[in-house]
Amino acid sequence: MKRKSFIQMLVASALFSPIISSGCSNNQSQTSDSDTELDTSDPELSAPDAASENQSLILTTATTGGTYYPVGVAIATLISQETPLKMNAIDSAGSAENIQLLKNQEADLAILQALFSEMAWSGKGQYEGQPEQQFRSITMLWPNVEHFIVKSKAVETGNIQDLENYKGKAFSIGKRGSGTETSGKTILQGLGFDVESDFRPEHMGYSESAEAMQNGRIEAMNIPAGPPASAVSQTYASMGADQITVLEFTPEQLNKINGVFPVWQPYTIEAGVYPNQQQPIQTIAQPNLLAVHPDIDSGTVYQITKTIYENLPKLKQFHQATQEMDLNAAISGLTTPLHPGAIQYYQEKGLTIPEHLSIA
Repeated sequence: MKRKSFIQMLVASALFSPIISSGCSNNQSQTSDSDTELDTSDPELSAPDAASENQSLILTTATTGGTYYPVGVAIATLISQETPLKMNAIDSAGSAENIQLLKNQEADLAILQALFSEMAWSGKGQYEGQPEQQFRSITMLWPNVEHFIVKSKAVETGNIQDLENYKGKAFSIGKRGSGTETSGKTILQGLGFDVESDFRPEHMGYSESAEAMQNGRIEAMNIPAGPPASAVSQTYASMGADQITVLEFTPEQLNKINGVFPVWQPYTIEAGVYPNQQQPIQTIAQPNLLAVHPDIDSGTVYQITKTIYENLPKLKQFHQATQEMDLNAAISGLTTPLHPGAIQYYQEKGLTIPEHLSIA
């Protein structure tokens, strides 16, 4: 991988703070027919357990206040403990930067929003006419749940259209170039909002957004993350459930949003997930996925995939978002082709690989 300067930066930063923490271990398998065959004459695929000894891999995530970073740390720790591989999880600005890091060969793996993987692979949205395909899918991880949070004083219906009452107000839409910003703008575009002209956009990470909401700097914020998101928990705990509202989505609103990019599905945040949250919240979610640079050898990717799915019990102890991980849902919602190493593991477990995911 051509990432000398990036690794030098990581080594320097590692002198001040460790990147990996926590740990994980056990098993999972399912059955179903397979319709995709691999060429087992490939030596890498005929001996998939032979991951390179002492290989060091970089997994890029997102800001530390969301879900990507702690789940990335859990995955990196699991791989480092259970295989000959060494993996470091690092924070980043999110999906957009992660795709660029993969393209530049400054990262080996990344967590991505399905929206970003679809836009980049197809050359649409912010990648219009310039597709980026220097990545392959390994697995769906967990649903990226939309939390559009506003101060309750102007809430009427309780759904996303109430943002009409916050026009002209300060709204934290996410860091510039982040997946948070892009997904938020895409959702609101589908509902007829223009973030730049309708609001006073602020570009903050999750923790900073929560603090700004508490001190009165902003009136609304966008936090897409697997529940419970620490920044959302922090806001509920400090402000009280009667002072803030997580806006809901109607089926009609979801249809409008999916008219832009069809990657979202209904999602219920059950009561009690956040402090003093008395009622379930009907929102929407898109898949998050683990992606890898296509040049990583098949034996290594097979080993990563196998280790994740044969050690789910401990991984699920690390963060509640991983509770929804399951081998049967491993390729659910994915639109980007799978890496051959991941395909082989899934075929061994009897999963059917759709044609659109088997194109190398």
